[in-house]
Amino acid sequence: MEIGNQIRQLRLRRGITQEAMAQELGVTAQAVSKWERGVATPDIGLLPEISAFFGVTIDELFALSDDTRMERIQNMLWNERYFDPAEVDDTRKFLLDKGRREPSNGKVYEHLAEIENHLAKEHMEKAEVYAKEALRRDPELRIAHSELNFSMGGMCPDWNGCNHYLQITFYQEFLEKNPDNWRAYMWLMDQLIDDYRLDEAQLYCDRFAEMNSTYRVLLYRGMIAWKRGNREEAFRLWEQMEAENPEEWCVYHNIGDFLVRSGRYEEGLVYYQKAMDVQKSPPLVDPLQAIAQLCEIRGDISGAIAAKKKEAEVIEVQWNITGEELDCVLREISRLERIARK
Repeated sequence: MEIGNQIRQLRLRRGITQEAMAQELGVTAQAVSKWERGVATPDIGLLPEISAFFGVTIDELFALSDDTRMERIQNMLWNERYFDPAEVDDTRKFLLDKGRREPSNGKVYEHLAEIENHLAKEHMEKAEVYAKEALRRDPELRIAHSELNFSMGGMCPDWNGCNHYLQITFYQEFLEKNPDNWRAYMWLMDQLIDDYRLDEAQLYCDRFAEMNSTYRVLLYRGMIAWKRGNREEAFRLWEQMEAENPEEWCVYHNIGDFLVRSGRYEEGLVYYQKAMDVQKSPPLVDPLQAIAQLCEIRGDISGAIAAKKKEAEVIEVQWNITGEELDCVLREISRLERIARK
């Protein structure tokens, strides 16, 4: 990052002398000369003024490479709970420009989607706080209940508001162009099954089975049976899935999900723990998150705290991750500890 050379290039591009630039920034011409020769660097407090003077961002002032900026964006997505609006605007501008320059680069739009969903999550958290405060002040506020439900991802009884036909249509068209993309089959079947479009889901499951021989075929056949009301058949398929894939942690986790949906919490806890036990190090923490929620629902706050502390340990020690991914778990531990003290 040769900031001095970048300052020189920007200054020459605008046809400005070192003296004129120095006068505008309130420094000496000798200081500007030292920056451009790499003898010294501008004081950090001057960077916003220098960037504004040239009409560029601070990142552009440092002439960060695209690879470095993409790495910084990924770290921002991983580590920051709330985004700075100015940084978001700058990042959008960079990604959109990079997307125009690189027509085959889908990663830039993947990051744009991640950023917008991150912001949506921020807004949902704030909306939840505001809606709860509105109801605390006036329990009769009808719209506040609706906003709270929306912000917390609550159940929507209105079919118009909760069906997935647009997403289904997208994936049906996507698969016409990408017929070998097995992950797209899974996303499509998830939406079809949730909308009770089970005959269509069965057709796609049969196609899926032609290209995928993993446990996922039995998983989806069981999910379709479940939605048809045949839970006995569903669990028979999942028992077969477990017997054929004893080392696959997702098998135990998925069975745990459906046990819990059946109200069989104790059995669900056993399967979530199995999902943790069969994983190699470093393990994913999804089962611990489920265990913590189940424990809290059942009133076992100490169990929930223990699961969350284990999750924090795995993230920090085994994955060597800090930032927001760890901080959000620590916040949950603090919340549970406050409940335990009541």
